[in-house]
Amino acid sequence: MNNDLVKLSQAADYAARQHAAHKRKGIRGEPYINHLIEVATLLAEATDGNDLVLVQGGYLHDTVEDTDTTPADLVRLFGKDVADLVAEVTDDKSLPQKDRKRLQVEHAPHLSPRGKLLKIADKTSNLRGIVSSPPKDWSRERLLEYIDWAEEVVRACRGANARLEAAFDKAHAEAIEHYKS
Repeated sequence: MNNDLVKLSQAADYAARQHAAHKRKGIRGEPYINHLIEVATLLAEATDGNDLVLVQGGYLHDTVEDTDTTPADLVRLFGKDVADLVAEVTDDKSLPQKDRKRLQVEHAPHLSPRGKLLKIADKTSNLRGIVSSPPKDWSRERLLEYIDWAEEVVRACRGANARLEAAFDKAHAEAIEHYKS
């Protein structure tokens, strides 16, 4: 039996169940799990499938932030390495959004190599999402501000993985083209 495949499937299953009632903010109202699958896939591709903890983190990265999952739950279910990675990229939801965004930029250069990869994959997926299905209530100005902010976060993570950075750069260029024209 391939134990890594079992662990990966368990992370995907857990993420899907925890986010079952969540939808993306976009006009298409996609299930939130689509974002998590995309992030995990970007990470698997960028590492040639050689980092189980990172791909599990891709599936689970929003569980503590957006569900009733606790860091202790992640330690118990997926181990300390996965829980630590998720903790590293989890925003403090008790803070105002403006502060959370500022802190992401400030903390990005200090993330672990895995944390940087996860941030880049997350921002790549988010930029793809705002092009294919923008949030209904976001103005063009807000969309452009998000695009600029995502680039600022990723700039602080550069040097982590050329393939993943190229995927981000492509998503960023498409988002700029889509909303600046």
